[in-house]
Order: sequence, then structure tokens, then C-alpha cells
Amino acid sequence: MALALSPSFHRRAVLLGLGASALARPTLGARRFLRAEGRHFIGADGRPVQLKGINLGNWLMPEGYMFKFNGARSPRAIRAVIERLAGPAGAAEFWRRFRAAYITEEDIRFIASVGFNLIRIPLHYGLFVEDGAPPRFAGEGYALLDRVIGWARAAGLMVMMDMHAAPGGQTGINHDDGPGYPLMFYVPAHRKLTTDLWRHIAARYRDETAVIGYDLLNEPIAPFHDTHYLNPRLEPFYREVTAAIREVNQNHIVFLAGGQWSTNFDALGAPFADNLAYTYHKFWSSTGRDAIQSYLNFSAQHNVPILLGESGELTDEWMHAFRSLHERHGVGWCFWTFKNMDSRSTVVSVPRPADWDSVIAVADRPPSQWEDAAMPPKALSDRALADYLENIAFARGRINWSYLAALGLKGAP
Repeated sequence: MALALSPSFHRRAVLLGLGASALARPTLGARRFLRAEGRHFIGADGRPVQLKGINLGNWLMPEGYMFKFNGARSPRAIRAVIERLAGPAGAAEFWRRFRAAYITEEDIRFIASVGFNLIRIPLHYGLFVEDGAPPRFAGEGYALLDRVIGWARAAGLMVMMDMHAAPGGQTGINHDDGPGYPLMFYVPAHRKLTTDLWRHIAARYRDETAVIGYDLLNEPIAPFHDTHYLNPRLEPFYREVTAAIREVNQNHIVFLAGGQWSTNFDALGAPFADNLAYTYHKFWSSTGRDAIQSYLNFSAQHNVPILLGESGELTDEWMHAFRSLHERHGVGWCFWTFKNMDSRSTVVSVPRPADWDSVIAVADRPPSQWEDAAMPPKALSDRALADYLENIAFARGRINWSYLAALGLKGAP
């Protein structure tokens, strides 16, 4: 039965910029979920929600710079380094322990305790798909996601999933783990697998109220690829995936990122479905309104909510100013990132192992030279990897309280 809307709700809807279609949509069931209505994210109580999020980078989508690697930057390159040092069985055990320890319930409880209300989880498709003809939707990623969503629900946090590495790669750079070109837009099998995977994920989590939605592609189409050809293919792909999601899930928001590393909305038009939101990334920019004016214009023109999906990795002063800019304009944010090694521009700094340079020496050497050059003593690299796995535990990290203060969150106890 449709929810009866009070006159006060109608007055509030007008003030929030909600159209008549938004007034007709909510039902008792839908109100269990955060929704995109007008230019706002509306909670289960019918009120706007200011999203304050943090990314769980490196956990299910390793990035070389977070290991202090300059050579091995992509997940596949990082895996090759660990396997070269530890052997196949040792590498498998390393990654099992890494994923079990990098994000734990203690991390999630801390994130909630300091005032974040959202976690954005970058995903690598390979943790959710097993090779085959056809591919199977199986892998350790589902159990890891189930666990962290349960922790988030218990802590009162919302969850946003982000496809950081789609089949074939959507960006054309190391952090999509592709071949160096955004083949997902060229190869029909990659495009279909990405669509089918999102349909599968959306069906699996359709009744999960802690999940707010799905960021379909992280930073699609790097600016140095054929943007003239690729940009016109971005929104049609979004339409295809959104339709697939809506076949099985009407509850969660679909987030659409701009092109050119999620900075450019020019390839996106008016919303083509209900419950859509738009997300952009902005690093190291001006902290004046000029930095986000184009996104504010898009939001106003199309009456849609926008979200800063990634930003940060600069000084506390810059992050304070950039976060404040967004809040002055009613725009939610999700900073990057929760953990990083030996860093002040992150919530938790992972201590650098004493012998970590022995690992870096291999990672920064081309694999073609691994057989021709001396490897570090195995005892040394084994100790470095073991120490790293110990150091990623929340209890071993250093909390950057000034970083949290810059985000307007709770400071040191």
C-alpha cells in the first residue's frame, strides 16, 4: 500500500527541490533505504542525510603506492612480487592473512566512533568471479563483503560498493588492473561480464538496508585515451547496467561517475532512471567554489544529488578547507583513504616494516630482470612480509587525529 504523505511532507519536499514524481514514489518498503530524491540523499525518516565517508582502499583492491612500490603498481604486479618472494603457497597464505587483517570489526567500530557514517569499498572483480565458460559468480570476495557489511550494520554505518577494477579495465591505468587500455568499453565479453556481475551483486544484497548503492565504475576513461570515441559510450553503458540492476533490485541507489578519472560530467545527460546519483573525484585542487562549480551546476540543472567519492592525500589544512567547501554547498563526501603505510594523510598509518626495502627492491625491478639479479635473502623478505601482516592490524597503526579533525570529526580522546 502506498504511504500517505502529509501536508508537512509536501511542504518539505518543495523546499528540498523534490518533484511530483518523487512524491509519488516512496512506499513503506522503500523508506527502509536511503534514496536519491531531488538534490538530496533522503534517509528512512524522510530527512536529508549528509554523507561523511571514508574509502577502504587497498583492502580488496591493492594499489602499489600503498605498499611504497614505484614499479609494481597494479594488483597483478603486486601479486607477482609477493609470489616471487614467498612462492605460490606462501603468496596464497599472505593474501588470505592480508584480507583477514587489513579491515576488521575493530576498524569498522572505530570508523563509526569518530563520526563517519559511510564506508566506500573498492572492489576487484576477480574476487567475485571465477574463470570458466561461462564465468561463475564465486570467490572469497562475497564472504569478505558479507562480513564487513554485517559489522557496518551493527556499527550504524552505511556501505557503498565501488567497482574499482572491472573486467578488462575501465580506466586504462594501473589501478583498474587492466592491460593499460580501457578494454571493457571495447570487448563485448568484458562489458557483459561487468553488467552481469553488477546484476548478481545487486540481487544478492537487494534487501540489505546497510547498503546504500553501487558506484558502477571507478574513474572511467583516463584523459590520455581516445576520449572522443569512449566518452559517448559511457552513459549507454550506465543505462545497460542500471537496467540490469533494476531487474532485481529497486532499493539501492545507482551512482554514476564522470569520465576522465571521475572528473568530467560532460558525457552525462539528464537522469534516465529513478534513484540515481552522480559522483566525482577531486584531488589537490583549489578549495574555492570554482573547483566544484561544474558539479553544482549539473546537480541544479538535473535536480540530482552529487557526492564527492574520493579526495584527500594532502595537508590537513587543505582537507579542512575542501571538506568545508562541500558542506557549505550541502554536498556529501567520502575521503581517500582509511589506511596507508607511513602516511599522515590517512586515518590510520601502517608502520613500515624494518626490512621493507628488501621487498621494494624487487617490486621496483622489472620482472624480466628478476632472474638476472640477486634476490634478497629469503629469511629477510619473509620477515618483512610477516612484519607487514602484523603491522596492518588496527592496534598496530598510528591514528592521525589531526586528519580526523580536518574532516570535522572527533579528535584525540
